[in-house]
Amino acid sequence: MVETSLTEDRYGQRGVSSSKEEVHAVVDKLDPGLFPRAFCKVTEDYLTGDPHSCCVIHSDGAGTKSILGYLHYRESGDPSVFRGIAQDSIVMNIDDLACIGLTDGIVVSSTVNRNAGNFPGEALASLIEGTEEFLQKLRDLGIGIIGGGGETADVGDLTGTVAVDSCAVSILPRDQILDNAGIRPGLAIVGFSSTGQATYEDSENSGIGSNGLTSARHEMLSTHYRENYPETFDANLPRDLLYCGPYRMSDPLPNSAFTVGESLLSPTRTYLPLVKTLLDELRPSILGFVHCSGGGQTKCLRFGSGVKHVKDDLFPIPPLFREIQRVSGTSDHEMHKVYNLGHRFEAYCDPSAAEEVMKISGNLGIEAKVVGHTEPTEREDGANHLLIRRGETELLYSLDD
Repeated sequence: MVETSLTEDRYGQRGVSSSKEEVHAVVDKLDPGLFPRAFCKVTEDYLTGDPHSCCVIHSDGAGTKSILGYLHYRESGDPSVFRGIAQDSIVMNIDDLACIGLTDGIVVSSTVNRNAGNFPGEALASLIEGTEEFLQKLRDLGIGIIGGGGETADVGDLTGTVAVDSCAVSILPRDQILDNAGIRPGLAIVGFSSTGQATYEDSENSGIGSNGLTSARHEMLSTHYRENYPETFDANLPRDLLYCGPYRMSDPLPNSAFTVGESLLSPTRTYLPLVKTLLDELRPSILGFVHCSGGGQTKCLRFGSGVKHVKDDLFPIPPLFREIQRVSGTSDHEMHKVYNLGHRFEAYCDPSAAEEVMKISGNLGIEAKVVGHTEPTEREDGANHLLIRRGETELLYSLDD
């Protein structure tokens, strides 16, 4: 318990919240839209006025992963790293949208907030070109998506490096929405690996995604970066929270073929081609999707009603996450709240369809397995809760945590 408290305090002192209680406290009071239990907010189609259609708009970004890209660029002189950052920003939007069944008719806009003195034209060009390259790759995979322009703002007073965000919008028929209200007791939870190499990826993936990277960066990387790149952190923070790890980005990651930098910068995998195939072939058997991004393996708590989520056969924890935990001393309880720890996307399906779901995923080079199931809630108030079991360790979570 002491370890958990100390770790959570380190997150808080860096200005990071894994649970975002204050955000949910405000958002939960707002109009939830047409499908209150959907993964993303869905509104009436105010753009065309069609009563049979609905509109979804979604914003997210690469977070502080862009700072890791900046460090790599400054140390190596290679701006191509920002092609991966462009992918990170887009995927954090479209994989959330995938959870409501949206795989077509998507328009994406990107916003780049930069310090022009530290983030020059060649880096910006790589970022913009990387955006268009990734959108074209998605189109080649049958995903209907285009770029709708964007904004580049020179805001040196706000950032010492660069922040990369995106927004995606679509209009679609209301009867095409996949509503996570369908998540109920008696379902299989199929997890899709965040590691390995999908058939549509150019290289192996470490599994990192775009969450938890503020703490990962400071806990993994050494004082070399604190001493040489003061523009990458808040100087008001205590020094023992700033780049206090053992590694340079070029160091090998233990028990891995990656360097530390490669593992932290591994582009965020999109599961959208997989979702498209699953919905084309098995839609009646799919009751919901969850993108295990912010909130990690506990993201599922917000979906379904009267459900006990049980995850008792998770993927082995990949080397990067094991090393983050080792060097930071983060508790098992907190690690599962912050990082995906092996699978970043999951389907809630009829148990009879689980084998076919895993087969389709395997055909795309993504390992899949039944990581758990759903049961009726055991809480007197009927609220959702979650049990994670790894060996002899049991971890309990609820929205009250």
